[in-house]
Amino acid sequence: MELPQIPQLLNETLSPDGNVVRTATESLDRLSLHPDFPFYLLSITTGGQNPGQRVAAATYLKNFTRRNVDGSGPISEISSELKNQLMRALLKVEPAVLKVLVEVLRVIVASVFVKENSWPELVPELASVIQNSNLISGAANCEWNTINALTVLQALIRPFQYFLNPKVPKEPVPPQLELIAKEILVPLLAAFHHFVEKALTVHGGTEAEIERILLIVCKCIYLAVRSHMPSALAPLLPSFCCDLFRILGSLNFDHMDPMREGDLLRLKTGKRSLLIFCTLVTRHRKLSDKLMPDIINCVLKIAMHSTKIAKLDFPSERVVSLAFDVISHVLETGPLGSSGKGMRWGYGRFHGWRLVSPKFSLLLESAIFPALVMNEKDVAEWEEDMEEYIRKNLPFDMEEVSGWREDLFTVRKSAINLLGVISMSKGPPVVASNCSSASSKRKKGEKIRGKDQRCFMGELLVIPFLSKFPIPSDTNVLETKIINDYYGVLLAYGGLQDFLREQKPGYLSTLVCNRVLPMYGVSVSLPYLVANANWVLGELASCLPEEMSADVYSSLLKALAMPDIGDVSCYPVRASAAGAIAGLLENDYLPPQWLPLLQVVVGGIGDEDQENSVLFQLLSTVVETGNENVAVHLPYIVSSLVGQISNSIPPDPEPWPQMVDRGFAALAVMGQSWEESMPEEVEECESPETWLSGQATIAKAFSSLLQHAWITAVQPMEGGSSDLQASSSCIDDSSALLRFVMRSVTTYNDLLELKVSDLLVVWAELIANWHAWEEMEDLSMFECVKEVVHLHRKFVLKDFFVRGLPSPPAPPVPQSSIIEGIGQFVSTAISEYPSATWRASSCVHVLLHVPSYSSEVESVKQSLVVAFSEAAFSRFMAIRSKPCSMWKPLLLTLSSCYLCYPDIVERVLEKNERTGFTIWASALGFIGTSSFEHGPSAESEIKLIVMALAKVIERLLGQGNQDSDLLRDCFTSIMEASMQLKELQEEDDNEEAEDDEDAGDDDTDDSDDDDDEDSEDGECEETEEQFLDRYAQAAVALENGTLVEEGDEEDLDQVIDLGDLEEIDQKNIVLSLIQRYHQVLIQGQSLPPSIVSNFLNSFPEYTSFFQQCG
Repeated sequence: MELPQIPQLLNETLSPDGNVVRTATESLDRLSLHPDFPFYLLSITTGGQNPGQRVAAATYLKNFTRRNVDGSGPISEISSELKNQLMRALLKVEPAVLKVLVEVLRVIVASVFVKENSWPELVPELASVIQNSNLISGAANCEWNTINALTVLQALIRPFQYFLNPKVPKEPVPPQLELIAKEILVPLLAAFHHFVEKALTVHGGTEAEIERILLIVCKCIYLAVRSHMPSALAPLLPSFCCDLFRILGSLNFDHMDPMREGDLLRLKTGKRSLLIFCTLVTRHRKLSDKLMPDIINCVLKIAMHSTKIAKLDFPSERVVSLAFDVISHVLETGPLGSSGKGMRWGYGRFHGWRLVSPKFSLLLESAIFPALVMNEKDVAEWEEDMEEYIRKNLPFDMEEVSGWREDLFTVRKSAINLLGVISMSKGPPVVASNCSSASSKRKKGEKIRGKDQRCFMGELLVIPFLSKFPIPSDTNVLETKIINDYYGVLLAYGGLQDFLREQKPGYLSTLVCNRVLPMYGVSVSLPYLVANANWVLGELASCLPEEMSADVYSSLLKALAMPDIGDVSCYPVRASAAGAIAGLLENDYLPPQWLPLLQVVVGGIGDEDQENSVLFQLLSTVVETGNENVAVHLPYIVSSLVGQISNSIPPDPEPWPQMVDRGFAALAVMGQSWEESMPEEVEECESPETWLSGQATIAKAFSSLLQHAWITAVQPMEGGSSDLQASSSCIDDSSALLRFVMRSVTTYNDLLELKVSDLLVVWAELIANWHAWEEMEDLSMFECVKEVVHLHRKFVLKDFFVRGLPSPPAPPVPQSSIIEGIGQFVSTAISEYPSATWRASSCVHVLLHVPSYSSEVESVKQSLVVAFSEAAFSRFMAIRSKPCSMWKPLLLTLSSCYLCYPDIVERVLEKNERTGFTIWASALGFIGTSSFEHGPSAESEIKLIVMALAKVIERLLGQGNQDSDLLRDCFTSIMEASMQLKELQEEDDNEEAEDDEDAGDDDTDDSDDDDDEDSEDGECEETEEQFLDRYAQAAVALENGTLVEEGDEEDLDQVIDLGDLEEIDQKNIVLSLIQRYHQVLIQGQSLPPSIVSNFLNSFPEYTSFFQQCG
């Protein structure tokens, strides 16, 4: 028996030698087929020779279980003996092993206990174990470890923290969770109270074991109530929360040391307690309503510790941050019985307002503002880790303020969020006495404003409080307190964006002019304050009055150019200014002159990778928004940047630095902007030489950069060899640059000078091995594919169809040609990435029908047809159970292939599916009829369907299948498709007249938009019930297979380029088919009378054939 080898093999898996580890793992994999293998591993976890071996056994068992549970492995059916031995091991093992071994239990619990609702003895036996464990029973020689048992309980509850059945709008509490609560949690809370008493009576410190028990129990309760509320727990919440209040009240942030295990555990328990409060307020409002006053009093005391923010370590800061979040949660709550309004799904905050509003002033003065004031930790972070400083203090991703945010994590962010929530609160509505005298003909929004005479607390409290602090100026700039306080004032203004949007434009103008812009006029540089001012202006960019934008932009441009001050870096100033300027531009502000901004941005790009990344992002925004105003400067900008980017490309292919990544992205935007700004007829514009020269300059720069990135950077030194491969980093942006280069080629000399063929060879190799599919990051690659084909048709590219053998000393192995690399990329896209199917399919038609294939390269075209057919049919078979829009591109891909080589495609279709040809032909006929919801909408699509079906019909008749249903369906589909094509062609003839009519209607659009805006006021926010119903319906549809990943909506309009096939007259195809086979097609088939009648109305010239067969 080989199982005794397992301990030695586990020891070998710990070896630093990779080969030894690999050999040992392979041996363990072979032994894992033995039915006693998991039992042997369990025995080692409790009785192994050393800790490393025990952890290794637990780790292998974890991976083994994940591979085999719910599968076909040796433990796909988990025996009672294995479960019992696992539980016994869990209750005895040391902490390091327990941490790994509990993962085995989670896998089994999810499969057996949660999904199958089996293992009935688990809960009662675990309840007994917990009550009889060492720290709860108090027995001296107890067999069971309390902490281990509670860890098992936590793993048991964990799956129930989420809703398990998304198809049910309001899922009831799972019976397993109800049982756990009744049998284990209820008795455990009595013990929890006892442990709290014991923990709080320990003088001068904490006991780690007791603290760990408190933490695990709090985690268990949090998991149990995060989504559900077990009925047995509800009555115990008040007493449990009282214990939590006592734990939180015991936190002493002045003397707690996270380096001590007990203190760290107490802080973690405090954090978990606050998370429980957040959950109770948001999920279980009826049960927590009476507890809210005590919750507020408790968390308010913790929030006051924000005055010590400079001295708080991360665990302590997280607790204080959550205290602010709990207050925000309570402030957002509305009255009970509000049918969803006033809670998470509405706006009424009156209940929470009554609880918190008496403490607004105290909160603002003693908790919120002290968290915003600058301190020594800010200065240290600015100097030591500027990126971290920006992330924590100048985040441009704050989004809207909300009492429901759960992703803030720092005291300052949570305080800013709470300040924003307070500023937006109004308190209970007050009905004005003179409302009845108002005009009866008011807009709905005006009527509401007439009745609601409340003021925002931002106007009543927050802004007046912030206005007390003096503005730094040349006279007081040396007073540290004024500087530190105003740092906090500026952060506070940034958190008031929602409130300020609700005010009249003049209100915001006054605030910005008097309280923010003066920061840019102080003669002594104040980088900390200027950075905050930049951030404030960026946060307010979307609501700044138009007349203010010029002054704001001028100040930000000054900050963007701020140099370092001695040893103090001003990078945060420049980074925040860049973000704010981008915000202004994205909100439709257009600078009077673009050149100064471009000079500052381009001139700032240098050796600092972090700063370069920020400036490249800003440059992209400037180019996108500036359009033709910036285009005239692009040739110079591109030429100056290409050299810097080239010098930053490392010799190693992966990964490229962020500066290079952002640089390529910016260049791609510049290339697109130049093309969009160019006149349609360059020769007829005022200065054609300028545009043509600029185009050539940019193309040469792009070609030079791509040559350096793909060819020069990986070439071996003279006399040596290199295994380096070109990097696929920035492949989509690189493809955009390459596409620009190809579109700039007007002569064969351009083709040679720009090294287009050499670049295409490398590019084709890169995309052939591309697997990192992204939703938006492969668009340029597909566009580039089409451009390559059309360029080859114009100039005949070298290495396009066939590529020669490599030069010595490389082995004489044939290399893939350009089109072969492209073909591999396209077929992989069809097979592996559904969202790319539309784009890939449009490339298939171009690759097969646009190039001219000579007899010498016929094999290349055949190999492409095989690859495309296999990929498309395999993907179609995976989704054929229910018709969907994805059918069309896949079936049209097969149609293009079939038109090229019918015999080859038929072999492919029937290689793995005996009736594959029938399946495809039947589906193709179906999408050509009106019964298919996502049928062909373009002329080229209909032409392709008609040509393919005509060839299918000829094939069927040639095989003697004259009476088949497939023949009738295909002919019926051809008739419907022909009628649709004629309708489309008639519509095209009338397009110009319709465009003129549409142009005349433009004057009425504004009034329609106004009506739409007015109607938005009357729209109701989606309630909780509606939200849950909608998602339940989506979950049901997904399970039933009615929801299929169907790609991007923009791809639905992909144009099919059929090359020379576009010239074929579809009407002649149908006429020839009917002339030759009308006796079989018409007389021998039971065609739908309505379709025949409509067909003859559209094509009366075919009437004679139908009469002959009538």
